[in-house]
Amino acid sequence: MKQFPAASKPSRAEASAAPEHPATAPLTHLTIYTDGASRGNPGEAGAGVIMYNSRGEVIKKIKTYLGVTTNNVAEYMALIIALKEALTLKVDALHLYSDSELMVRQIKGIYKVKDKKMQVLSGRVQKLLSHFSHYDILSIDRRENREADILANLAIDEKD
Repeated sequence: MKQFPAASKPSRAEASAAPEHPATAPLTHLTIYTDGASRGNPGEAGAGVIMYNSRGEVIKKIKTYLGVTTNNVAEYMALIIALKEALTLKVDALHLYSDSELMVRQIKGIYKVKDKKMQVLSGRVQKLLSHFSHYDILSIDRRENREADILANLAIDEKD
């Protein structure tokens, strides 16, 4: 699998140059922000995902209550949920963003995954990533991930 340089949401100029009928244009790549939240460690947890098309338009928002788990498990679960959804949308390439530096560095192989449970989750992520022709995954500041964080926390708030 080939990784490519980081990209961000398209600029207004890029978006205005896109086809007039985005509904008929096939999705070739997505920009995805993921976040996992846990109130306590472990505690009640949620996952949030927000997906953008190449024009920078939101195409999907996902929030999922995860039960009681750790913040790191919640981060991995948010990414797994996003990757599964991206597979159903049949895209070729992904730009992934997370504020979990630990998870991003583990996925990139910079940090070793020592915990057995985390090894299983990391393996699931790697297997899902293998279905895409290109991807990149970047660690971002929490302030840049606010929308996904809101979704993750809403999942906890609305668990009932």
